[in-house]
Amino acid sequence: MSIIQKIADIEAEMNRTQKNKATSAHLGLLKAKLAKLKRELITPKGGGAVAGEGFDVAKTGDARIGFVGFPSVGKSTLLSNLAGVYSEVAAYEFTTLTTVPGSIKFKGAKIQLLDLPGIIEGAKDGKGRGKQVIAVARTCSLIFIVLDVLKPLQHKRLIEHELEGFGMRLNKSPPDITFRRKEKGGVNLNAVVAQSELDTELVKTICAEYKIHNADVILRYDATADDLIDVIEGNRVYVPCLYILNKIDQISIEELDIIYRIPHTVPISAHHKWNFDDLLERMWEYLNLIRIFTKPKGQVPDPNEPVVLHADKRTVEDFCNKIHRSIMKEFKYALVWGYSVKHQPQKVGKDHVLEDEDVVQIIKKI
Repeated sequence: MSIIQKIADIEAEMNRTQKNKATSAHLGLLKAKLAKLKRELITPKGGGAVAGEGFDVAKTGDARIGFVGFPSVGKSTLLSNLAGVYSEVAAYEFTTLTTVPGSIKFKGAKIQLLDLPGIIEGAKDGKGRGKQVIAVARTCSLIFIVLDVLKPLQHKRLIEHELEGFGMRLNKSPPDITFRRKEKGGVNLNAVVAQSELDTELVKTICAEYKIHNADVILRYDATADDLIDVIEGNRVYVPCLYILNKIDQISIEELDIIYRIPHTVPISAHHKWNFDDLLERMWEYLNLIRIFTKPKGQVPDPNEPVVLHADKRTVEDFCNKIHRSIMKEFKYALVWGYSVKHQPQKVGKDHVLEDEDVVQIIKKI
């Protein structure tokens, strides 16, 4: 029996099983079996790469955005009008057959754009070269799920299902769960808050499916079996996502007002270039980047060439390493102007945390 058939059988059994306290252990076991089978799809035996010819595009710039969606929703038009790169556009489906890269410069940051081939239902199982498409999407800093505003929003749920099935978690943070394997002592569960789903029996059942018989598990919030499985699997990718509702030129103002209330959504017209300003600002917000300006001694900072850092890695040391790895070998201290310091300038060390638009001058050892 193929992996895809095994997955289908387990999903069918899960759908037939009533969800209650008596069946929670059985459902947890099925979820663990399902996650293990899906892992085999992500990393096939033999170590062969999932991405195929035309899909594996080298990373460039400060961040990478992947355009994901069903065929003929306007991804290619959006790339063409955002980046000025030609991506074949036509009024029939499956025009883009490989990954088409482009790039834009926004607020001094170089952003790589990837127009991915349209995915179809069953992409996570390999239909329509879906595994290759999603494998590239997993490498992105941000996902644009491009939807046709005229078609049902069930397309949104279908695409989310395909990406989730391939280990992607959209607009979510990693579970606040500590899972530590050990050599003996059994499986110990420590819940900091009351749990509505996970208990010691269910945790032991899930661990047993992974042949884990000794581990410490700490739950710091009301977690689910899926959360625990994600932590044990360890191959999940947590990616911010914006839903781009295209073709708003074909709907009414009243309908547009309703669409704007949907979370993580930006309505646009790729063809007419409507609402691109809002799209770019939301893109910047979701990429979570900051700009740091360099100040060579005796010179003024260049406002057009910032050093772009991710907001999670923005110490002076991160700043130096982004410029060149060798700088830290000669680093003495830094002078910083901006919101991260009380004095202008202020002398700081390598662990100082920078803020957006700070100006930094590096002082080297003599």
